Amino acid sequence: MNRKKGINSDCIRGADERVTLELMKEVGFDSFFTFQKELKELAAIKEKSVKLGLTGEFIHAPYKGINDMWLSGVSYWDIYKKLTDTIDNADSCDMRCVIIHVSSGDNAPQVNDLGLSRFDSLVEYAYKKNVVLAFENLRKIGNLGVIVERYEKIDTVKFCYDSGHRHCYTPQLEWIDVFSDKLFCTHIHDNLGRTVERIDDDLHLLPFDGNFDFKNMMTLLDRAGYEGTMMLEVFNTAHPLYRKLGAENFIKKAYSRLTKLFEL
Repeated sequence: MNRKKGINSDCIRGADERVTLELMKEVGFDSFFTFQKELKELAAIKEKSVKLGLTGEFIHAPYKGINDMWLSGVSYWDIYKKLTDTIDNADSCDMRCVIIHVSSGDNAPQVNDLGLSRFDSLVEYAYKKNVVLAFENLRKIGNLGVIVERYEKIDTVKFCYDSGHRHCYTPQLEWIDVFSDKLFCTHIHDNLGRTVERIDDDLHLLPFDGNFDFKNMMTLLDRAGYEGTMMLEVFNTAHPLYRKLGAENFIKKAYSRLTKLFEL
């Protein structure tokens, strides 16, 4: 399939993302995503991308404190406001998708009616602005399953497949098969799988620098009929060798690795 190639615009930590966009364009990337920021900064990044001919596909919402959405007796308003602000910015910058986490950590709260009512409100808020909420796979299979099934008839609720999270958090489940009908976008990166220590398994390495089975992933994506962008979520700080490459060479290497996926 003729899928686009993308990468996160903050892949070079600490760099001006507008400069990184220039390097991405020179190498051959088609699109990008970014993380939530102040609207002025996001607007500048989007303006630069338009001039370069790069497509800004989505904004990743903040996730620190996301468990508060499920807890009574705590203030959930801070994280809720951050999520609605991200939706507002996506609307203002015409990047009509927001990536969102359902919960966080190995000991995430159980799904409950209180949390579902809050997500109901969030889904309705995004729907009115015609912004897609793409929920990504993390540690808790059931939590995401409840969300996807609850909003299965709502067109603005989708699924974001994260290869790294699948490998180190839930290697027993083929998320692409389970949620193929809702599959909307991807986060592509590598790691060493689930380790005994479980300290920092989610490494965000370039493809083929870990041991994830990318050939199987591509087979599953083809079977699901996925025609969206293959979007890297990688960082030049993820490995000491990456730091030595320099920004331009790291982005070139990222593009080369992503291109290799298309050959599998």
